[in-house]
Amino acid sequence: MTLTALFFTSFLMGFSGAMMPGPLLTVNIHETFRKGFRTGPLLIFGHGLLEVSLVIGLTMGLDLILLKPLFQGGIALIGGLVLLWMGWGMLKDSWLGRVNLELTTKNDIRSMPPVLAGVIVSVSNPYWLLWWATIGLTYVTLAMQKGALALAVFMSGHLLADLTWYSAVSFAVARGKKIISDKVYQGILLVCGVFLLVLALYFIWSGRMFLTNLIGLA
Repeated sequence: MTLTALFFTSFLMGFSGAMMPGPLLTVNIHETFRKGFRTGPLLIFGHGLLEVSLVIGLTMGLDLILLKPLFQGGIALIGGLVLLWMGWGMLKDSWLGRVNLELTTKNDIRSMPPVLAGVIVSVSNPYWLLWWATIGLTYVTLAMQKGALALAVFMSGHLLADLTWYSAVSFAVARGKKIISDKVYQGILLVCGVFLLVLALYFIWSGRMFLTNLIGLA
């Protein structure tokens, strides 16, 4: 595979993954309403720092740890609890009308810097780790056959896809603030909160299954 083909295939694969609804996209929409367009790029900056670190780890054998049921189960449980906390906060504040389009960071104790949120929300998703330990590792192995430059090309295409999509979402949401009322905003957050709660319960259930199967094999 040429470097050009590697770049475009990693970009398309990354873009298709970025467009799928998930906790990172939900947080991006929520935070963009409050902090503006810069949220998307900053969120992906944190997400990208984590992914670059993970890729470096994969080249050093980290996949052997990521694929262990104990690690996957632990991450799923912790990630589920983090999303449960975030989702409940969104749900409660939107239901009680505590949030509006003029809300500042200091009014919301659940707010965190977008860069940090990009790291925490990403690592709390066990299926993000599983993707990198399987599909991502395949790409990393393929790229490493052609050297460090090919690995950099792969990561550039992958991260550019995330940056493009999340920046576009933030731009659309930020522009929408001019025409969206507080009630509509609260309704959107209500839906986002429910989504995170459902995802959190699924993660917790998955983590329990990982650990239950591990005990059963012991």
